[in-house]
Amino acid sequence: MIREILKKHRAAPQVLVENKVSFAAANSELSIYDTFQKAHNIELASDQMMFCGMVTGKKVMHANQGSFESEFLPHESFVMAPNSPVTIDFPTATANQPTTCLAIEISQQRVHSVADSLNKDASLEHYDKEWQYQEDIVHTHHNSQTQALLNRIVQIYTENHQDRTFMIDLAVTELLVRLLRHQTREFIISHSTDQPDHNGLNAVVFHLKQNLTSNLDIDALCKLACMSRTKFFDQFKKTLGCTPKDFFYQLRLKAAAKSLAQGSSITQACFAAGYANTSHFSRSFKSFYGMSPSQYKRRKASH
Repeated sequence: MIREILKKHRAAPQVLVENKVSFAAANSELSIYDTFQKAHNIELASDQMMFCGMVTGKKVMHANQGSFESEFLPHESFVMAPNSPVTIDFPTATANQPTTCLAIEISQQRVHSVADSLNKDASLEHYDKEWQYQEDIVHTHHNSQTQALLNRIVQIYTENHQDRTFMIDLAVTELLVRLLRHQTREFIISHSTDQPDHNGLNAVVFHLKQNLTSNLDIDALCKLACMSRTKFFDQFKKTLGCTPKDFFYQLRLKAAAKSLAQGSSITQACFAAGYANTSHFSRSFKSFYGMSPSQYKRRKASH
């Protein structure tokens, strides 16, 4: 969908490397970067947080003075902290098959505003922590919901809708919430490994990670968390942003994706992640990752 939208707004390129077309809004800006030839060590920086999503082609991102290097591919997100420059290689870009990336710069004021709202609505006081953007590199394979959001964001920025400003604000808020929840979820997963007895949620998360092939027993999880069923669901969803069931299946799918990337067969990854049959596994995997297990495995094998 993004490709079709961009075709309507592309003019003749002014430069062949990182040709930029921008669409401004209050507190944010969408830019589309096209590169039409191979290039190396191209610098990119911003004084605002920048959320990047690949559309076509491949980039190799270098950051933290060379200590970080990773390929950046379609269906992946890369978040740059303010004033944290990166250098980029374009190993596959050509005139007929350009490398295309979208970048959304979001003001720090807007980031802080969304974090403050989360702190009021879903306090992390039981972790002695607040919702805030951690200025680290975020590089992840985004799920189908994030891809749908990026499609919608590009459409909203590029159309002349009477409620454009309001709709952009809503979409950017959703994008920031997803980012902040991703970072906090990763923190809690790590924290539960280090300190499984810190609180009830840690005990549950640690248990789920250790028992991916077991059936989900909500009553047992409530006992483990020392909470009533109502309080457990409320606390879990506020803190982790989804139901225990959804979280459990996300853990399974991420474990399966890791297995596929390490060379396991689809059948091996399926059963190791606790799925009873490959058909159900394949449908769930595609719904979450936006591509089939075989497509994911081929991508990882070729890069």
